[in-house]
Amino acid sequence: MADTLSTTTPRARRTSPGPRRASGPAARTLVPALFLAAGVLALATLLSVAVGTHYVPLPTVWNALLHPGTTYDDTVVQSRIPRTVLGLLVGAALAVSGVIVQGLTRNPLGDPGLLGVNVGAAAAIVTGLAFFGIGNGSTRILLALPGALVAVVAVYALGSSRRGATPVKLVLAGAVISAVLSAYIQAVTLTHPAAFNSYRFWVLGSLAGRDPGVILEVLPYLVAGFLLTLTLPGSLNALALGDDTATALGAKIGRTRIIGGLAAALLCAGSTAAVGPIAFIGLAVPHIIRSFAGGDHRWLLPFSALLGPALLLLADVIGRVVASPQELEVGVVTAFLGAPVLLWAVRRMRGRE
Repeated sequence: MADTLSTTTPRARRTSPGPRRASGPAARTLVPALFLAAGVLALATLLSVAVGTHYVPLPTVWNALLHPGTTYDDTVVQSRIPRTVLGLLVGAALAVSGVIVQGLTRNPLGDPGLLGVNVGAAAAIVTGLAFFGIGNGSTRILLALPGALVAVVAVYALGSSRRGATPVKLVLAGAVISAVLSAYIQAVTLTHPAAFNSYRFWVLGSLAGRDPGVILEVLPYLVAGFLLTLTLPGSLNALALGDDTATALGAKIGRTRIIGGLAAALLCAGSTAAVGPIAFIGLAVPHIIRSFAGGDHRWLLPFSALLGPALLLLADVIGRVVASPQELEVGVVTAFLGAPVLLWAVRRMRGRE
């Protein structure tokens, strides 16, 4: 009997469950991938400055960035820098907000539009244009942010019950609010031609023709959204396991949804106010990243902050090239690029079922 105990006890000790470390091979694979994503972003940034109706060779771009001069190429590079910086900020904000919304709603096809952010910002801008004669320039940002926040609050209020907001209720509430506000926008723009003329150029989504001052105007909102995002990765990972499991693990799901909704609203509203609504960045980028990095938000969020702006800048470059000497708005290009990604995502989900 003693011999039996002496041989089985160590075996039980070896098989007893204990805390596991994060997968080493995964981390060793993803860290180089993170540097590769940073390299892709750097290349997209250089192409954004170099490519357009007038092509500037990359060595000239590099020299103009390090040693600004007064030549024609230097002037072209300097004029494209604000557009590129805005693309970097907006692309990161849209991709990160897409990851947040997909995590909050546990809906892999989610984007910030599910919480009514885009349509709320658009409704506020249309209201300002039609009834108050404002909504252009800096006032657009002052209208878009409250509009987006009001829409998010309405979605949470409609989708909440005594037990709090659930992913299904949030999606349904977002669909209702979006439908109502979309109908309102159509009614106002059809009856106010002046508002429609301003709105139709903004709603396409474009990085072109934006005043450099727009960057400083939206920067506080985007920085606040990014700072809130830093508190979310662990909570979003817990939330992915289900509300009951997340609560058992100590996650405060109500607090997570409020902070996550606020972060997504700040990021998406600031971006939408600056360049107009741009589709599919918040949907496509998280799916691309999940295909090689998995569903851990500690990796999803930093990868999104790198690949989101890379995709947006590359789409902007494509829009300049395919319609040269004219340009296609980047919102149109991302819609063309995002549609195949959406089909791929749906097929991937169906394959898992």
